[in-house]
Amino acid sequence: MVDRATAAGRPREPRDPEAAARALGRLTELVGRGGVLVLSGAGISTESGIPDYRGPSSTARRASPMTFQTFTGDPVARRRYWARSHLGWQLIDRARPNAGHRAVAELQHAGLLAGIVTQNVDGLHQAGGAREVIDLHGRLDRVRCLDCSRLTGRDELSGRLTAANRDWHAEVLGVNPDGDVDLPDEALDGFRTVGCAACGGVLKPDVVFFGETVPPDRVAACYARLERASALLVLGSSLTVMSGHRFVLRAAKLGRPVAIVNQGVTRGDRYAAVTVDAPLGTVLPGLVATLR
Repeated sequence: MVDRATAAGRPREPRDPEAAARALGRLTELVGRGGVLVLSGAGISTESGIPDYRGPSSTARRASPMTFQTFTGDPVARRRYWARSHLGWQLIDRARPNAGHRAVAELQHAGLLAGIVTQNVDGLHQAGGAREVIDLHGRLDRVRCLDCSRLTGRDELSGRLTAANRDWHAEVLGVNPDGDVDLPDEALDGFRTVGCAACGGVLKPDVVFFGETVPPDRVAACYARLERASALLVLGSSLTVMSGHRFVLRAAKLGRPVAIVNQGVTRGDRYAAVTVDAPLGTVLPGLVATLR
């Protein structure tokens, strides 16, 4: 755990007990003032069995993440995506909120949060008891038709895909944070997709793919909460992509202090008043217990 100044480019301090105590003390003081906006990333879900992108639980994926342009323009790639995602959903659907998710919900129920914004698509904050969460990148448990815009539950699609592929089987090589899995290329042959039950159109998970922009009204809602907040608390995100990093930049511009709890360095460290390098499932329950 690290307590560090905001100077850019300065290396993290050694993980020693005194540094840990200072970091946790400053984090507790900041959150205890209330009005904190939480921004969470994949790192908060690792203890639920969902690997993150770049942290300690990350694994090298064989296939590149699906882009919106490829999904909409290449029927073969789309079929391959749905084969991987169909199996991945069965793993994501079994994931349950961990101590970190429940701790965030407790902080919210205690009136200490100005809101919760998550970069994750797994819905585990809500399952852990949080309310009015902004799902920045959408939700994997919903499916939208690109032709008629009909929105349905993922379980309905899962049942239809299972029925259409009763004789199809594949060995999963690993699950990815965005809800699909790694499969050997030969296992993708023979998988059948299904269209919208209402119009027969192309179905897409209700999430933001790479190459696709987050809806402007959703970003505006996040910025509005940040403007009303007293501080920004980043949980489990390396902030490598601009989708999350922009909120740190906005917080710095607004003069809001930033706290980051993440295993490993982040792109936002230079703007942070305090950083804590430790598992969220340990830090957050401890923070809740101290603030009771």
